[in-house]
Amino acid sequence: MPASPQLASALDRQLLIQLGERLRRARQKQGLTAVALAHRVGISRMTLNAVEAGQPAPTMGTYLRVMSALGMAGDLALLASGELQADRVGEQATKVVVTAKDAQHDVQDLQSLMLHEAAVRLMRQRPELITSAMETLDKWRSTANAHSRPLWDEWSVILHRRDWRRALAQTRRSRELRQASPLPVLLPPEDRDRILEEVRQLKRGVTVGQVASVARARNVRAKDAP
Repeated sequence: MPASPQLASALDRQLLIQLGERLRRARQKQGLTAVALAHRVGISRMTLNAVEAGQPAPTMGTYLRVMSALGMAGDLALLASGELQADRVGEQATKVVVTAKDAQHDVQDLQSLMLHEAAVRLMRQRPELITSAMETLDKWRSTANAHSRPLWDEWSVILHRRDWRRALAQTRRSRELRQASPLPVLLPPEDRDRILEEVRQLKRGVTVGQVASVARARNVRAKDAP
């Protein structure tokens, strides 16, 4: 499986997840099965599952084709026409807030997913870290925690097979796995702190118009660093 492109922030990741959920609800509202919609769009069911899960691997073109097949031409027209540009709405930015309904659960899932995506990217760059993760697993498995042992055994299989798809999936089982994972400990403290802070900001509510300025400020600090 090719490496997924790195997203700029927790906000980007959450917006993709929300888009995927909206597409899934639209399909269900129209009474379409995943197989039927995938056939209509001309993609595999696995690719459609990735789109509805808000994964970054599918191309923008794939997302747009699914939107078109679901009759979301109005949304596409707004994007293409530039009517959503900040300079055309008085520089007013849209505030994206995690909904109060089950918010804590959603935030924890997003935080865990982002930590694991960062860890997987790091292991692809430095495969020797897989050995470190296995050593951590061995230490944990030597304890008497019977509840977590099946999850740790499954992680051993994932690491040996480098089955990152299972580690990053949006299924209930993958979420359970990420709660008993050795991967976050591989991250440098600064990477982990950055993700945690971005998720905390998202929980409070992040203004979309601030994302670009925050990213620019981060780049300026990096360039000015000795």
